[in-house]
Amino acid sequence: MALTIQRHMTFDVPWLPGKTVTIWNVDAKIVFQAKGKPVLAKLTTPMTQSGYTQISQNATSPGYGLSFINQKSSPQTQWSIRKATGKQTLYYHIQLGVMDKQSDLPITQMPSIEEQAKSNRGALASKAIIAVANETSADANSFTTELLKMLNAKNKNQNISTLISRKKSKIELLTFLLNEAKIPNKRVGVLRLKDGRRNQHLIQMIEVYQKNSNNVITKKLYDADHIQSVDRTGLLIWDESNRSLLDITGGYKSKVSFAMIKEDAHALAPIIQNIKHNQLFDFSIHSLLIEDQALFKGILMIPLGVLIVVIMRILIGIGTSGTFMPVLIAMAFVQTSLITGLIGFILIVGVGLVIRSYLSQLNLLLVSRISTVIIMVILLIALFGVLAFKLGLTEGLKMTFFPMIILSWTIERMSVLWEEEGPKEVLTQGGGSLLIAVLTYFAMSNDIMRHLMFNFIGLQFVVMSFVLSLGTYTGYRLLELRRFKPLADKE
Repeated sequence: MALTIQRHMTFDVPWLPGKTVTIWNVDAKIVFQAKGKPVLAKLTTPMTQSGYTQISQNATSPGYGLSFINQKSSPQTQWSIRKATGKQTLYYHIQLGVMDKQSDLPITQMPSIEEQAKSNRGALASKAIIAVANETSADANSFTTELLKMLNAKNKNQNISTLISRKKSKIELLTFLLNEAKIPNKRVGVLRLKDGRRNQHLIQMIEVYQKNSNNVITKKLYDADHIQSVDRTGLLIWDESNRSLLDITGGYKSKVSFAMIKEDAHALAPIIQNIKHNQLFDFSIHSLLIEDQALFKGILMIPLGVLIVVIMRILIGIGTSGTFMPVLIAMAFVQTSLITGLIGFILIVGVGLVIRSYLSQLNLLLVSRISTVIIMVILLIALFGVLAFKLGLTEGLKMTFFPMIILSWTIERMSVLWEEEGPKEVLTQGGGSLLIAVLTYFAMSNDIMRHLMFNFIGLQFVVMSFVLSLGTYTGYRLLELRRFKPLADKE
């Protein structure tokens, strides 16, 4: 139970199926003119960040070599070609899931402070601005707020006006002043996520870092056109390289634009990707191929069927033909549907018993007899399948999902039971097997139970604990109480 709860709390694996999560599909379009020479294009791509998990990434680049460079500081997608001429268009696609938990990822290192060249006049102006901001601030964030107040004031002082005339934009001036004040900062390219938007461009913002009294590094995001820090909700920090978004060799007149669309997908899509990146859960079933996952989705339901059999036999007292034959029949019902499975099972076993009664007159050895029954069952399934197809009943073809060996042993056991105990005992055990198989079918085909048993592997141990507990029960079965009814009537 602890493992199950931990998996839900840590990875947000939902308790119920059907939960959806927001998925953002973002395309980056690169357009440039090639010079008829070798071309090497490098696009900076998003790093792992709070609130998002990367589900997939790919690129469209006809004729180009493609590689994804996973650098810690700035992952990149690289295109290369021996020769290109004229207008070139490259596409990069990334799919991001929005996570419920928005807590910031731990910061282990502050960015370096860049030294910048400046004139004597610019140096005097910047020192005067920094001195004023220092007097009215207490830390890096309040210092940045004071700078933004001066930069966005309607009546700017002479020092600000002097520096603005030398810098191209407010964001460059803010970066310059923060570096001069020895405050760690990083310029980032931010994409504002809005559904259905095209031809969007990155917004330049600044992240300001500071270390608190507990030596924990925090950061806040600032827009040079606003005084207060920016709320990160709905923002995707695309470029954290602090250098350039796109580097192209062999081309010119390059530009990058973005398009995005929002969709709702199954909540497990980003969660599975998140689990795969966690070393502790690297052995998760979700790391297997889809085909193998589908196989385990059925196998992991078997313990639930086993628990039902244990309850019905030990506590209720219902007899079955074979201990766990109902579980295997229920698995066949899941593949065939309940009504088709019941009809097919009764037909095959009924006809099989008739043929088996003839075989008993031949006085065959057990191995030969059961082998004959197996061949007979296969022929019956083939015959019923062909007849169903000819009659237009496509559901009848699903009878091939029945476990043929188990059916053969069931026919053999029922035939022996008929000879030793009579038809009543055959109907009792056969009916009990079908009843438990039907109950097991409803449990194994339930979407909620399939979701829980597949995604919370710890529940397998919970089922095992119930089985172990029931294994110590030595009391009366429910159906045995009727034997004592006459005594109760006398009292």
